[in-house]
Amino acid sequence: MSGVPTATGAGPEVSVDLLVIGAGPTGLYGAYYAGFRGLSVAVVDALPEVGGQITALYPEKLVYDVAGFPAVRGQDLVDRLAEQAGRWNPTYLLGHGVTRLDDAGEGIVATTDAGARITAGAVLVCGGIGNFVPRELPVGSDYLGRGLRYFVPRLGELAGQDVVVVGGGDSALDWALSLEPIASSVTVVHRRTRFRAHERTVEQVHASSVRVLTPYEVEKISGDGAVSEVVAANSDGDRVSLPAQSVVAALGFIADLGPIEQWGLELRRRRILVDRTMRTSRQRVFAAGDIADHDGKVSLISIGFGEAALAVNHIAALLDPARSLTPGHSSDA
Repeated sequence: MSGVPTATGAGPEVSVDLLVIGAGPTGLYGAYYAGFRGLSVAVVDALPEVGGQITALYPEKLVYDVAGFPAVRGQDLVDRLAEQAGRWNPTYLLGHGVTRLDDAGEGIVATTDAGARITAGAVLVCGGIGNFVPRELPVGSDYLGRGLRYFVPRLGELAGQDVVVVGGGDSALDWALSLEPIASSVTVVHRRTRFRAHERTVEQVHASSVRVLTPYEVEKISGDGAVSEVVAANSDGDRVSLPAQSVVAALGFIADLGPIEQWGLELRRRRILVDRTMRTSRQRVFAAGDIADHDGKVSLISIGFGEAALAVNHIAALLDPARSLTPGHSSDA
């Protein structure tokens, strides 16, 4: 993931033409396309890395519905989008959740929960279906960042380790299968005998060298400074001690609109209602991707890309009426 931003990259005061809220695929493409249209851009996301739902939930899964890719690994798609956006050097503020959007003359001032203020001529909200908050593992939360994690954007970080994956959904089993070739050992701990994952994925796990413990729950995580052992127990009181340097708690994420509900935007079905130009009910605020709703809406990554481009073209003309709404050919850039 060389060259892909993974940390905050801006001071407390930022001034740009366009603020993109959300660093998932739609937001990254919106950042690229805004740069292509000559706009300066800042990208804000509450997560510490770009990629949104893909990085958080299925970085190793293949995506089949993106134009130009017969199949592409989720994280590879994110890496390519970040590289594409990087051509225009957008400012990234990662680990920043936008709490307020205030009108400021001919622009909008956004305030984040990390204390940054971004002044922008317009805002493009590409927040997927809201903020993602991981469901916490009931035990061992003090080991977060010291062996306990909730998603695995870079598998190589766990190479050679004993890994315990907690959960029974697609993400848990996908990570277990992806880690099997490079980890010293992989154990899946799930509190039910049945998995929520796709049947074929479950079959692949059982046919692999991944150890499966069901119905077990993590009772204890221990280690001197960092994780070194996990104890799993079942309802009969049987306990299994597992060596572990990493625990991946793949228990799912809670999607929450959060502060979006306080931004004065008209909502429908917990999404932001937009017109045919992707404009919201609020001046200078647009939306695209899964967070946006309009008649005939279909939620696909490829459609999110088109919506972002449509929004940016109208934003460019809004900020500078001398700019043509029609962008011209990218091959001429």
